[in-house]
Amino acid sequence: MDRPALPGDLPSRIRFRHLSCFVAIAQERNLRRAAERLHLSQPAVSKTLGELEALAGVQLVERGRQGARLTAAGEQFLRHAVGVTQALESATAALMGSGEASAPVVHVGALPTVASGLLPQAIAALHAQRPHAGVRLRTGTNAELLAALKAGELDFVVGRMAEPTMMQGLSFELLYAEALALVVRPQHPLALSANGVTSLQAVLDYPLVIATPGTVPRHHTDALFQTHGLRLPAGVTETLSVSVARLLARRSDAIWITPERAAQDDLSQGWLTRLNLPTPGTGEPVGLLRRSAATPTELADAFMETLRALAHATPEKTR
Repeated sequence: MDRPALPGDLPSRIRFRHLSCFVAIAQERNLRRAAERLHLSQPAVSKTLGELEALAGVQLVERGRQGARLTAAGEQFLRHAVGVTQALESATAALMGSGEASAPVVHVGALPTVASGLLPQAIAALHAQRPHAGVRLRTGTNAELLAALKAGELDFVVGRMAEPTMMQGLSFELLYAEALALVVRPQHPLALSANGVTSLQAVLDYPLVIATPGTVPRHHTDALFQTHGLRLPAGVTETLSVSVARLLARRSDAIWITPERAAQDDLSQGWLTRLNLPTPGTGEPVGLLRRSAATPTELADAFMETLRALAHATPEKTR
């Protein structure tokens, strides 16, 4: 193995192939998929990564049965490697271009509940101002989205704060805070009894639709029942799909426990109604997450400004 490069000569010894290989591994989180993406063999990718680690004198990637995971040093190096590779790719595209400007695209990550609530209004508003701008939207869990953001696959994420280790290199700007709501169809037996005033105990008599384990809404759902000395029953439907959850609630006696903005359109249209049941302690901030060291594109800046305006508007103004 080559000797670790001294700080002064390290920049001159690192090549673009080292950076592009490392970024591909970080984005794919798997050496085989990174190799396929780069049109290289897996041994070639492993060798290039080994060269980079030898130059740096530190391990950047942990290889295991679960795939490739960045070390703390790898996370730190990724912040800068993404910027370098993107800058060179943009410069190359400009040199190779035909002179005609391509339509700009903003790459956005969003939690499923946010994507169904705030994002449609924001995208419509953006297209009204910029008809030729493209939006590439990815939904997923908060952890998946933050990993993609760090790897440079997204311009920004509309999501939640995470553990300090996951927030390294990222900044968070609050948009709004929302609590859980228990929503049902207007003809639901609990909605028709005493103006929707009910108890959490009574909720257990009906099918429940809740978020999947490991998510913030699920954590708050579990805590809400535990606070009342109750446990979630067997046979619940666990899903992050807002479309599935809302249709279950509209077409059956299922009770959908969800962050309130995810159901806002159905509530506004009268297709669903909220049970008069307090959910204290379930409020959670939602905001814009960006790479601290990255400068957003002009389109990303404009889209984030649209999101800020809509987030701070009242529900009546955003219908």
